[in-house]
Amino acid sequence: MTEKSDKVGESRQMVDDGLRRDELTEDRIGELIREYGDTGVIRIYTEAERDTIRHKVLSDHPENQDLWVFAYGSLMWNPAFHYSETRSARIFGHHRRFCLWTPIGRGTPERPGLTLGLQQGGSCHGLILRIPHDQIEAETRIVWRREMLAGGYRPVWIQARCAGATGDAATGETVRAITFVANTDHHRFGGGISIAEAVEAIATAEGRLGRCRDYLHNLVLHLDELGIADGQMHRLYKLVEGHSP
Repeated sequence: MTEKSDKVGESRQMVDDGLRRDELTEDRIGELIREYGDTGVIRIYTEAERDTIRHKVLSDHPENQDLWVFAYGSLMWNPAFHYSETRSARIFGHHRRFCLWTPIGRGTPERPGLTLGLQQGGSCHGLILRIPHDQIEAETRIVWRREMLAGGYRPVWIQARCAGATGDAATGETVRAITFVANTDHHRFGGGISIAEAVEAIATAEGRLGRCRDYLHNLVLHLDELGIADGQMHRLYKLVEGHSP
């Protein structure tokens, strides 16, 4: 059972996320490959590698059917891809956790930050976003550039339970969706770190997309706006807010 915690507060504002659709181009990612390719900091997939992974996953999707994407982090408030509908939904068997080290987005190689992933166990309340069937090729290319820049995530098919008439995101229709879980075999996976280590990283790291603590702030603020209770995220937020950067 998720635990309710104090909300961030209505006076708090969303911090600029720093990631835009027009930045998710093959040319821009090519610049990152050239910048980091020989450094050993992070291996960024080429467009061809991403397309191979994407088409393999999508080969299991029926033709002429819309595609759902389950969002549990910044995809909820800044997906960058075009969609036609959003619903509240819960998945079972995974929970959200800050468990992936990020040395370039919200951190640096010297002081990496942490970003969200899905780990096994529990459940996760988030959103599902519908991509119309005639836009799947174009929009999933954007999704993959956003979520599959490197190998920290694995795209998987999951069952998402939509909210029913009462608003409970566990009583309505079940739909099949794609989501991105933490790749536990990747060197950036930090699933075993302590709360103290997570707080230190989130409170102090900053990269080209901004401060790591702002990502957590945006997450908790958006969860509050959606009426989603995630006690672990709210407790982590309080600890980070109490930590001097």
